[in-house]
Amino acid sequence: MDSEIFIPLIIFGFFAYVIKILSDNRVRNRLIEKGLVDEKVKFLYHDNFRLKNFTSLKWGMLLIALGAALFIGQLLPYDAHEELTIGLMFLFGGIAFLSYYFLAKKMLDKNPAAE
Repeated sequence: MDSEIFIPLIIFGFFAYVIKILSDNRVRNRLIEKGLVDEKVKFLYHDNFRLKNFTSLKWGMLLIALGAALFIGQLLPYDAHEELTIGLMFLFGGIAFLSYYFLAKKMLDKNPAAE
């Protein structure tokens, strides 16, 4: 993949994320102004920091797995280098997500108050 495509993708992603944050904030403020804040709305906008830690764990595990796949892919012979590297990335990414699922399930079962 050419490196010229990354800059527009990053810029587009940044602006899309900013627009999402601003629209969520606008909707939240309108709900508060109209007094429509009940338990359902509080649940939608409630930030559970413990679950955010699980999200950080998930992405950390995925990025470590992808980095390991890229490293191992660089050690492979050059004739099968690209195909095996991509396959290793998908394999290690899947293993990371499965590991995360079982680890998070175990941690939530141990402490159900995190939900």
